Amino acid sequence: MSRPRIVIVGAGFAGYRTARTLSRLTRHQADITLLNPTDYFLYLPLLPQVAAGILEPRRVSVSLSGTLPHVRLVLGEADGIDLDGRTVHYTGPEGEEGTLPYDRLVLAAGSVNKLLPIPGVAEHAHGFRGLPEALYLRDHVTRQVELAAAADDRAECAARCTFVVVGAGYTGTEVAAHGAMYTDAQVRKHPMRTGMRPRWMLLDVAPRVMPEMDERLSRTAERVLRQRGVDVRMGTSVKEATHDGVVLTDGTSVDTRTLVWCVGVRPDPLVESLGLPMERGRLLVDPHLQVPGRPELFACGDVAAVPDLNQPGQYTPMTAQHAWRHGKVCAHNVVASLGRGQRRAYRHRDLGFVVDLGGAKAAANPLGVPMSGPAAGAVTRGYHLAAMPGNRVRVAADWLLDAVLPRQAVQLGLVRSWSVPLESSSPEVARVPGRPEAGRPERAGRPATPTTPDTQRSDTEPEGEQAGGTTNDAAAKNQPDSEPARSRPGGEPAGNQPGGEPAKARPGSEPAKAQPGGQPAKNQPGGEPAKNQPGSEPAKAQPGGEPAKNQPGSEPAKAQPGGEPAKNQPHGDRAKKGPSGSPRASGKPRRAVEAAGPRPARGGSGRPGKAPRASGAGSAGKHPAAPSGPSRSAGPPTDPGPEPPANQPPPGPDIAPGPVKRTDGRAVEGDS
Repeated sequence: MSRPRIVIVGAGFAGYRTARTLSRLTRHQADITLLNPTDYFLYLPLLPQVAAGILEPRRVSVSLSGTLPHVRLVLGEADGIDLDGRTVHYTGPEGEEGTLPYDRLVLAAGSVNKLLPIPGVAEHAHGFRGLPEALYLRDHVTRQVELAAAADDRAECAARCTFVVVGAGYTGTEVAAHGAMYTDAQVRKHPMRTGMRPRWMLLDVAPRVMPEMDERLSRTAERVLRQRGVDVRMGTSVKEATHDGVVLTDGTSVDTRTLVWCVGVRPDPLVESLGLPMERGRLLVDPHLQVPGRPELFACGDVAAVPDLNQPGQYTPMTAQHAWRHGKVCAHNVVASLGRGQRRAYRHRDLGFVVDLGGAKAAANPLGVPMSGPAAGAVTRGYHLAAMPGNRVRVAADWLLDAVLPRQAVQLGLVRSWSVPLESSSPEVARVPGRPEAGRPERAGRPATPTTPDTQRSDTEPEGEQAGGTTNDAAAKNQPDSEPARSRPGGEPAGNQPGGEPAKARPGSEPAKAQPGGQPAKNQPGGEPAKNQPGSEPAKAQPGGEPAKNQPGSEPAKAQPGGEPAKNQPHGDRAKKGPSGSPRASGKPRRAVEAAGPRPARGGSGRPGKAPRASGAGSAGKHPAAPSGPSRSAGPPTDPGPEPPANQPPPGPDIAPGPVKRTDGRAVEGDS
């Protein structure tokens, strides 16, 4: 009998706990597969400390393969589930697709940023759900303080050092508390020229900070925030967001370059495609975390609407504490469905909450006992160390170093603004330019290709910087009504002519002039060289090459890939080369290849001399090139010219040593 196949989608709090418990309970008698976009489990409660420079990113990232024995990790994101065929379709990190069959399926895909229909928020705000967003916020805040310190204009300084956080829940409160400490430490070292100080604002439509917590803890958190200068505004939110600021619901306009969106989360859109009963975007399950009518399907964490047995008619909230406990109960019930043990119903017992406010300040109510001050800070950090499934010693070491050493306020520039959009179905993965996000653009509700940096990037990033460290001057600039520019050796694009396609050299015409200043077009990396026509200037397109020299009586033509171009022929004619920079092979003209024009480099490698293989080219470009024969034009047949010098190496199997002649006495069409 084959071993049962268990597939777990998602490695958040619920998915990670399910996989770890299943690995222990099945005793190697089942095949457990964990599908997740990243190879780590992210401990979200400590993410604000990453943004504030207290913890390094790897401290809150627990290796999946290192802590989940006997669990197969598959990197990818589920984009389709066939419930009848019992398969999960996924897309890998490099665009590859795959299918995972299962006998038991656990959906623990987690949640994404919650969006509201507010103009400008999706374009100008950033969430706080993954490591890329935390790293971006750290760089962004550091850059704004540095730019504000160097600014002479008070208005610009005030806008850059104003930070608006929307949402006064756990995450938003911690981000504002840690952010205020971080920027104050920067200003103490490098005071601003205008004498201003950073300003943090915390907005929420709720009547008080952290309404989910006890009222005493809420007052404690608000008091700490106000002592640090945070402008706490309850009953207020954002009405409109622009590039230069926000308009609040009370009519106030605030000039700012930073808008952090922490209003809440919504279940991952994956479960909406299943066509099963839902409850406010969450999949309805029974108290055993099993989907009614689908005995092989389980759901837990933020994607599951789990009945709260302590409060009939209610569902457990979307918190990390519930998700962590869902995972343990779900694992036991999956094993019970395979014939081992008894099913368990999920019943929550509240152990209290903790909120880290930075430094020695915190708000906590362990076992229902309200605490504040240093005692609450010690309880909070002790709880996090106990709850983390790994990296405890490293986290404690970072806390110790932060207590005795100043923080390093530097911006690394590893994550750009456009790579962490607010509207994302995968906040744990930074968006990659040139391809859809994790293979799920349809469910994310946006175009498959990422927004260009010019429209999505905030002005907080240095002018001219794009992905990969290139600059705007070196980026491809399209002219009106033209096709996109194509990259050149060295990373500079071809400048297309307005009103048409990129210039292409054709037989019988003038050389293609696509460069500023009207110079002949230069070769594309890996593409065809410029083809000069009779009466035109020699080609100036080989990477590192020189103008062609005359043939007979001079140096032989050099047509090696990446070497010097063929030099001018007598009577003003120029040698025409094939796709690989060598003379044409065999006696059949390749009109189709010439008419197609130069091909853009594949993948933008920018390596001159490495040409793509053209149709019918055979092994052209792999052998030493023979001397170039006379140019071929559309005119009447003329004297083919002298034979090539005797000192040339013998031609390769696909290279002709000279002009092609026919045995019937007639010239080949196009020969001159």
